[in-house]
Amino acid sequence: MFFEGFTLADIPVPGGQIRLRHGGSGPPLLLLHGNPQTHAMWHLVAPTLAQRFTVVCPDLRGYGFSHKPPATEDHLAYSKREMARDIAAVMAHLGHHRFLLVGHDRGARVSHRLALDYPDQVEKLAVLDIIPTLEHFERANMEFALGYYHWFWLAQKHPWPEWLINKAPEDWWRQHTTRNPGAADLFHPDALADYLAAIRVPETVVGICEDYRAAAGIDLVHDRDSRAAGI
Repeated sequence: MFFEGFTLADIPVPGGQIRLRHGGSGPPLLLLHGNPQTHAMWHLVAPTLAQRFTVVCPDLRGYGFSHKPPATEDHLAYSKREMARDIAAVMAHLGHHRFLLVGHDRGARVSHRLALDYPDQVEKLAVLDIIPTLEHFERANMEFALGYYHWFWLAQKHPWPEWLINKAPEDWWRQHTTRNPGAADLFHPDALADYLAAIRVPETVVGICEDYRAAAGIDLVHDRDSRAAGI
């Protein structure tokens, strides 16, 4: 079964809505996905966690079938601060005013900002597969640039990377996600269908690129401000 016992919902937030699944009982546990996935990436672990927790799995702004602001020169709409604001609003809407938080990849970057901006709401935090974005850029070298080339390519000026990806979005998704022919087909069919349905929406590709542009710009401003403030 795919997310057995979970409810699929659209939760209103300022400027749009956030699609999510939620289920279980117990202390609230929020799971934030990475790029280029949706909340469907949690389908194997969420039902098990739901035996002990009330699990909330949203699509981040710009991803999946959550709202997708257009590209802007300052990329502010895709700052991790704005993405975190969405998630804080979702949890308040659901009545969870204090919660446990797990983030993977891009979701971990949103989680990092969420914990900094909403310390009274985040009880415990686990970030998977990242160090803070500012640390990444400050330590960047040739090895990093070659291994994480997509950080720099996706952050190129709109609409250049979007134009290329949208020529063959499913092919790009498969190469970006697995880099091995046929490997994506090992995914749960419902998860794979969700990922591919989302990437076929051109605005999803804009959201992904804007996420990376924000990471190379406005997010660094916010992170340096937090560092200067000692948080």
